[in-house]
Amino acid sequence: MDVAIIGGTGAEGFGLALRLAKAGHHVTIGSRSAEKGAGAAADAKAQLGGDAWVAGAENADAARGKTVVAVTVPFGGMIDIYKAIAPALDEGQVVFDATSPLMTSVGGKAWEAIRPWHGSAAEVAAALVPAGVKVVAGFHTIAAEALQALDQPIESDALLCGDDAAAKVLIGELVTSIPGMRWVDCGPLPNARITETLTPLLISVNRKYKTHEAGFRIVGRDAWGDPKG
Repeated sequence: MDVAIIGGTGAEGFGLALRLAKAGHHVTIGSRSAEKGAGAAADAKAQLGGDAWVAGAENADAARGKTVVAVTVPFGGMIDIYKAIAPALDEGQVVFDATSPLMTSVGGKAWEAIRPWHGSAAEVAAALVPAGVKVVAGFHTIAAEALQALDQPIESDALLCGDDAAAKVLIGELVTSIPGMRWVDCGPLPNARITETLTPLLISVNRKYKTHEAGFRIVGRDAWGDPKG
């Protein structure tokens, strides 16, 4: 699958780029600077080996024509990022938004949540993308450290929210291509108001127990099978 990762030079985005490229997807790391994106792509290929398909580009160029556009940027900069990539997005593309609204965007602490005016960061994203572009929210409970630890499976479920069932299935295919991961359909996009607030919860758990491995597993998930859209 052709995937752009906007914010792919950050810890979360770079970890996702590593995991997806290792799984055989074509990954383009987006950055405000084409040179910075290319540098991150070179770093990824150095870790993964020469056969990995990873490229770097400026954000809008990275997003153009990709099946999935993952956005992994801090909440404080997400509006500017979406305004930059929106002209490059076309009907039929799926935006995978992993933004967690944390108080750090206004000078607070990472373990404190902030409530966006639309209800969730994902709903802000949906208001900024062109008509016909589907938005799926997820990965709020997947730590950057876990993504970058390529020698370890990720023992956590991806909780996906979105209004388009087929778009969630598409993102679910990306999720299940990562060893150890499963996905769970958590309902419509407004439910991201709940899942996004799990990020500061996990940050608090990790701080308390001095770990980076906290995550979520949904009991009984293996028996249910995947939703088919």
